[in-house]
Amino acid sequence: MSESVATVQKRPHVVVVGGGFGGIAAVRKLKRADVDVTLIDRHNYNTFNPLLYQVATASLNPGDITWFLRAIRAKQSNVRFLKGTVMSMDHEAKTLHLDGGLDVKYDQLVIAVGVTANFFGVPGAEEYSMPLYRRSQALAVRDRMFAGLEDAAINGQDRDLRIIVVGGGATGVETAGAFAELRNNDMPTTYPELDTDRVHITLIEMLPHVLGPFHPKLRDYARKSLEKRGVDLRLETAVKEVRPDGVLVEHDGQQEFLEAGIVVWASGITAHSAVKEWNVPQGRGGRIETDEHLRVKGMDGVYAIGDVSVSPEEPLPQLAQPAIQGGKHVAKVIAAGVAGKSLPKPFKYKDKGTMATIGRSSAVAEIKFMPRLTGFPAWIIWVALHIATLLGNRNRFATLTNLTAKYLVWGSHNAIVGETPPVVAKTPSTLESHAPRLGAGKKAAKKATADK
Repeated sequence: MSESVATVQKRPHVVVVGGGFGGIAAVRKLKRADVDVTLIDRHNYNTFNPLLYQVATASLNPGDITWFLRAIRAKQSNVRFLKGTVMSMDHEAKTLHLDGGLDVKYDQLVIAVGVTANFFGVPGAEEYSMPLYRRSQALAVRDRMFAGLEDAAINGQDRDLRIIVVGGGATGVETAGAFAELRNNDMPTTYPELDTDRVHITLIEMLPHVLGPFHPKLRDYARKSLEKRGVDLRLETAVKEVRPDGVLVEHDGQQEFLEAGIVVWASGITAHSAVKEWNVPQGRGGRIETDEHLRVKGMDGVYAIGDVSVSPEEPLPQLAQPAIQGGKHVAKVIAAGVAGKSLPKPFKYKDKGTMATIGRSSAVAEIKFMPRLTGFPAWIIWVALHIATLLGNRNRFATLTNLTAKYLVWGSHNAIVGETPPVVAKTPSTLESHAPRLGAGKKAAKKATADK
């Protein structure tokens, strides 16, 4: 009796590089496809970048906006996670070379690595400014801020304290607004030793307005809202140099040095330098050029989605929605090819709108099929959308709790802090009883005058 030998045929191997919005969307859309999926990321967590500034300004825990990438297997058995950094790509051999000497073979490849800060060749910007693209960077901003405040509380304010935010886009506006609210609402209680009138939040933007992509009406609202919070707006101002102790700016041909303890860089993005080693065609900003199905131009079975990709014929905004929609589309293309079906229609981005918040009860929103919104209605939509978009119910609940404590319970003043270095007194001093309150700001001064 003859024996029949069953041949085990391997399923197509889809490799997704990058666990951001686009990468996660692609992986999840491949759940029912007859493929094996490997998700590669240099971190073992996904970061919800739109809320990184809330970590930097002590309103959210880093765990509130990060999600364990290996948890994706809880509802999807055809995926595995691999922690590593792609060093180079051999597309003829269909092999990725990772750090640590590991190689990964692929049949279909999806590149979804996102982008990083673009310093535009400004001297000192890369060395001395602080971008907000990673969890560690947000924590670094937060800890440096509190280190500076604790030092000033012991050694006094022999000079003004300043935080500079470079870039008037959504990230810059949101970050500056959050810093201003922390100064205005929390510091008079938590740092009574400091004069908040000598703590400055400066926003620098080259254009004559903030929030460039928005309607002029919304730009004007955002500007007024920032000014209402006491943000020092420097519009039509260029950054010429970033130094360890501040920024050299130029306005109307006149240069000025602004001393600052923190410079947050929120001005522009570019592809990671590693992409140059991946043997893919690059266009504007180092982004990978793609066709109508988000396939890398001139390459079969290789796709690029999200911020790292660009279609020369129809560039997309570098936001979460284009990445999510692109990830789903590429997954459909791959699944159709595996099943022997015809390809879906070319990718077409559905613009659902965009929004930005300035602070409590203040936001702007341009949402499809809705009138332009400002103030409290836009802010409520902003909060609800960001919480709903977070990965994992635990993250949603934690973020909702912490944002509620921040925006609805003003009296708590319970900032989320980390470790700061020991403070060394510049001159010997003795603390006796309660030190006089040096600066609750202009309101305290007015009240003191009225009580006389």
